Amino acid sequence: MEIIHFEHVNVAYDEQDVLHDINLSIKEGQHTVILGANGSGKSTLLKLFSNDIYPRFSEATTKEVFGKKVWDIWELKKHLGIITNDLHYQFSDRAPNLSGFEVTLSGFYSSFHIYEHQEFSPLHVTKVEEVLDFLEIRHLRDKHISEMSTGELRKCIIARSLVHEPKAMILDEPTVGLDIKAQLNFIEMIRKIATQRTIILVTHHLEEIFEEISQVVLIKQGCIVAQGEKEALLNDAQLSAIFDLPLHVKCEKGRYFVQSVG
Repeated sequence: MEIIHFEHVNVAYDEQDVLHDINLSIKEGQHTVILGANGSGKSTLLKLFSNDIYPRFSEATTKEVFGKKVWDIWELKKHLGIITNDLHYQFSDRAPNLSGFEVTLSGFYSSFHIYEHQEFSPLHVTKVEEVLDFLEIRHLRDKHISEMSTGELRKCIIARSLVHEPKAMILDEPTVGLDIKAQLNFIEMIRKIATQRTIILVTHHLEEIFEEISQVVLIKQGCIVAQGEKEALLNDAQLSAIFDLPLHVKCEKGRYFVQSVG
């Protein structure tokens, strides 16, 4: 099944196009990275996935997510887990006293707090405990957000998304703000999740691309300029063109690195 199927999709803000004639296919089970510079259109594309924005439709336009053209947005969130840095700031600013358990539990209502009117069954509690164990973060169960590091809170937000057992997860620059050790630890956690569901990584950092990712989508100035196998696209010529900078790409033990040339 295709998670994402777009044909001739255009998006405009204030009558100015920001995404141009997007043709994109992402299949279930194929871990994919969407790679581009800041301002290339990655965030807008992500909002299309989640139905937070809609394209300018024409007769040629097709926009399907999991094979459906129309979704209830709350139902879609159960199938497609989306992790952005906005979620991190929402929790740290609005709910610093929530525990790791409560952050995860809030996923059942897609809320940023636990409220009295919300009802949770023993099955909900059991599911939270299972997710915490799967991600190996039980030590964060009773820790408050105000006491957590950036990486610890991000792991709890991942857990929050997993309570619905989504078919796919979209991660928007997931290691931003993490030190090197935390980055490596976080990527290993994502690799574990990738054994059970499809990962779509949105980033401008090659270092975030883990070994199991097989597909690459390159985006520049609101256009998808290439899509295909990782080995064919992660090279000096393609990335130098995407980032408008002479670059040299290296791959060591399945991990990619880049350095400027000259």
